[in-house]
Amino acid sequence: MELEFLGTSAGSPAKSRNVSSLALKLLEEINEIWLFDVGEGTQHQILRTTIKPRKITKIFITHLHGDHLFGLPGFLSSRSFQGADQNEPLLIFGPRGIIDFVKVSLRVSQTKLSYPIKFIEIEHDGLIYENSRFKVYAAHLDHRIECFGYRIVEKDYPGELLVDKLKADKIPSGPLYGQLKAGKVVVLPDGRRVDGHNYLGSPRQGRVITILGDTRQTAAIDQLAENANVLVHESTFGKGEAKLARNYYHSTCLQAAKVAKRAHVDQLLLTHISARYIGIQVFQLEKDASQIFKNTKVVKDFDCYVIPFPTRKVGQIK
Repeated sequence: MELEFLGTSAGSPAKSRNVSSLALKLLEEINEIWLFDVGEGTQHQILRTTIKPRKITKIFITHLHGDHLFGLPGFLSSRSFQGADQNEPLLIFGPRGIIDFVKVSLRVSQTKLSYPIKFIEIEHDGLIYENSRFKVYAAHLDHRIECFGYRIVEKDYPGELLVDKLKADKIPSGPLYGQLKAGKVVVLPDGRRVDGHNYLGSPRQGRVITILGDTRQTAAIDQLAENANVLVHESTFGKGEAKLARNYYHSTCLQAAKVAKRAHVDQLLLTHISARYIGIQVFQLEKDASQIFKNTKVVKDFDCYVIPFPTRKVGQIK
């Protein structure tokens, strides 16, 4: 599981930063990639990575401001020519209006896609998607227009098969091991009944990633971020600019750090950086936030972050 930042600028592109887009690469887990926001030029950014558009199966839009959305029609069109599965629908999640935006864009440009799209317009906070490995939750944030944050929860992995214990109990290897790993009760050739649960180690806890859209500080952020392994939080404003941040419906680096500390997250990644901040000023954002929450990093375009498995149980305070 890995995050790759395709755009980290706020509002409009900067020389060294494109507008918002983030890829959650789940290739080892389910052989898929999920996109969070598709700002203008996202498909150009993808060309500079190893990401294959056909692997992108789900897109989550936080809100309908252009710097998070204008790259979507172009990406959808190009994906048709890049080996997308013609029978498997691409899922697009987002606020009310996402269907109109995509359909009008494709209709006016007379764009025909080679694959179907399934839209999920989010109407309520809570669980919006679940498969065999993941659950995704959404909650309203506080921005000028309807905006969502997402919490991606990986389901726990079953415990490892205790092979040494099986050998010690003289249980023969072979196909039976697969049944025991699945927790089944099997009958051995010598007549013994063996319960697979007795030969499994402790389950390995899944990971939690929280990805926010643009937002002022609101209680929903803490709920989305609670005990997350990674929190991706906007940092449009810096130290001493809390009033400006509130007026423009955004957050400061210090506010993001306070959330990370309260919510007991492992790593804080700051993005959505204003073009006003360049060079040493970007470093200062990270330095100021780190005074409150040590594990803070201001990300830049094409930064990758491998998400490690947690070393603590959810609910356990570090």
